[in-house]
Amino acid sequence: MPSVLIVDDEPNIRRMVGALLSAEGYDVRDAADGAAGLALADALEPDVALVDLMMPGELDGLGLLAKLRERRPDLPVVMMSGRAALTDAVRATKLGAFTFLEKPLTPEGVVLALASAFELRQARRAAQALRDDLGISGEMIGDSPVLRDVRAMIARVGPTDARVLITGESGTGKELVAAGLHVASPRRERPFVRVNCAAIPRDLVESEMFGHERGAFTGATDRRIGRFELAHTGTLFLDEVGDLHAEAQAKLLRAIEAREIERVGGGKPIKVDVRILAATNKDLTRAVADGSFREDLFFRLNVIPIALPPLRDRPGDLPALVAHFANRHRTRSGRPLVRWTSDALAAFAAYRWPGNVRELANVVERLGILHAGQEITLRDIHEVLPASVHGSALMTAEMEAPPTDFVVPLSEALDSYERRLIAAALTQSDGNVAEAARRLQTDRPNLYRRMRRLGLAS
Repeated sequence: MPSVLIVDDEPNIRRMVGALLSAEGYDVRDAADGAAGLALADALEPDVALVDLMMPGELDGLGLLAKLRERRPDLPVVMMSGRAALTDAVRATKLGAFTFLEKPLTPEGVVLALASAFELRQARRAAQALRDDLGISGEMIGDSPVLRDVRAMIARVGPTDARVLITGESGTGKELVAAGLHVASPRRERPFVRVNCAAIPRDLVESEMFGHERGAFTGATDRRIGRFELAHTGTLFLDEVGDLHAEAQAKLLRAIEAREIERVGGGKPIKVDVRILAATNKDLTRAVADGSFREDLFFRLNVIPIALPPLRDRPGDLPALVAHFANRHRTRSGRPLVRWTSDALAAFAAYRWPGNVRELANVVERLGILHAGQEITLRDIHEVLPASVHGSALMTAEMEAPPTDFVVPLSEALDSYERRLIAAALTQSDGNVAEAARRLQTDRPNLYRRMRRLGLAS
């Protein structure tokens, strides 16, 4: 259950607010002064802190707030006071307070403030989990030239506030790039909030993005803080932005241009300071041409484009990725690490990976579970990759072992081997020479020369 720390020198406030929040499902702890509150925060690591502004002792409310922001920057702190001046509220906000409640407190105000603060805490934890997955450096796994270009772009663009549009096939790591941009920015300690635009029902997009007031529509029993507000001072990542419908595109465009939003059912504009990152696996240029995506929104999002290559275009990164995912599975599960034969890794390199890095991670985890502590062979690879997709004919031609008692000229054997490889690639490419050249990781003129020499040009 979520935990809350109440720090107030008034016993009645601690008792009444504690009873209210306990009834709402919070694990409540309290302290009578700033020093005791700081010690409890260090010991218990609460999800939210509710702190009185005016307290006796060396550490008053503002002093405690400053200490908490220094020691636990991800902890949302809600300040409260009955005698505070406007300057105190402003100072508390500048020190990083999540919000400010005036006494006498109302049950609705306290519950709403704590719920919103806890949502922010969850968003910050999700951001930290993404940083952990990225590793300390925040770099993607692999050292291919295309990936080095992507990392260089993250390093150049991350420290700015420029909007970035990340494109690439599903599973290529667009969310990791967005997280890397956030980690490289001055906003790295602020929220990183992700919105899967494709997963939001059409009639709930506005509520999800901008929030709603209580009673704004049927079923709106409480105020909801939208993703823009949750990402305030941080980064908002709009995943699958190409799936937004026309009305949602218009509202998103207005929020980006005006830098303010309005909750559904509310009449008051709310200023928001967010950096927008967007991603899609769709061709937005074509979507703009056919009228399914707004041209003005496309230009707003596409300030800095970053295109991610599919995994099949960087096969040299496969060994490092396989090792990374295998080690990650071992760390999470505690199961023994598997070993990989060269044939198994070559089979991975021959596969097209339609699901890209995400698919590779799933396959490596599956093999790690089924063959913990064992050696992964070519036969094991065939069992987890569909033969209709991975081109078993090409792999068989590559891996086929010669008989032990054969006598044949080396040049003839090599020509036969090369002829089978090219023929298999052409078969899988439906005769498309350019596609066959891509599969064989060579250029088309070179492949044509080899085909003519081997009698395959026709």
